[in-house]
Amino acid sequence: MSNSLPDQMTVIEIREPGGPEMLVPATRPMPVPGAGEILIKNAAAGINRPDVMQRTGNYPPPPGASDIPGLEVAGTVAAIANDVSGWSIDDPVCALLSGGGYATYCVAPAQQCLPVPKGLTMIEAAAIPETFFTVWDNLFTRGGLSDGETVLIHGGSSGIGTTAIQLARTFGARVFVTAGSAEKCQACETLGAERAINYHEENFVAVMKEITDGNGVDLVLDMVAGDYVERNLNVLSKGGRLVQIAVQKGTKAEIAVHLIMIKQIVFTGSTLRPRSVDEKAVIAQSLAKNVWPVIEAGTVKPLIHSTFSLLDASVAHALMDTSAHIGKIVLTV
Repeated sequence: MSNSLPDQMTVIEIREPGGPEMLVPATRPMPVPGAGEILIKNAAAGINRPDVMQRTGNYPPPPGASDIPGLEVAGTVAAIANDVSGWSIDDPVCALLSGGGYATYCVAPAQQCLPVPKGLTMIEAAAIPETFFTVWDNLFTRGGLSDGETVLIHGGSSGIGTTAIQLARTFGARVFVTAGSAEKCQACETLGAERAINYHEENFVAVMKEITDGNGVDLVLDMVAGDYVERNLNVLSKGGRLVQIAVQKGTKAEIAVHLIMIKQIVFTGSTLRPRSVDEKAVIAQSLAKNVWPVIEAGTVKPLIHSTFSLLDASVAHALMDTSAHIGKIVLTV
């Protein structure tokens, strides 16, 4: 540790499970990077739906993770463990965390850190890790999306959705989405969706069957679950894949299992936070190789809805709770 670093740092704690007002500033001892870790002086931290779930008491941090919310940050390297190579003090860095991002400093496994892409601000870089790790792993690695295929992305205007639209388009897929308002649908089409379906007004199964001449789509990326699962199975083509990444409408679903058999559907899914550093490192390496070049070329860019100061985390969460945002909400440190 460098002597010039403070002994204390400002963090945002969850006082007790509940609403946005439960996010309160506090002072904590400065973290020290352990084996394989670097200390980051945070410039910005992304807000994600799992942070909201943790705040309400529905998503406890995994064993060993910080109780401070925040799964992604961007900033500069402030200290480096002795066994870490490839990083220098003051290097611009963005990182995927299992917690601890809502703070002036945080520690991160070096394997989950990536250089800030050239041409991006710290605010934009802080909006990348959680969504890009999730989308790349689920859409391309797990879902096997390939050039020329069709994909339906639910929640198209979310941080995940806006990322998925751009990446799927960039790698040659035909992209369709659902969203909850005319404004959100317009935003999705501007980003590259061929057709955005307002789920309050249209039946996405019927719309997609019509567009695909009854064949259905090759892949569905879903964060809704509940009664969407059966509809997703209906909208898939023969050999289609359904990838589940969240359960906003509940963990239970009643489905016609024979649809999976008749259509030879693959139904899979994943969560990111509880996975090992080694697993996340594989995703990080794949992002560096495949996605960082298209970000640096300006083809793909995180969509920022608004920023709030770290001390206004409760106000930022109140906005997140309305679901009125399009793209990412970011805290500046």
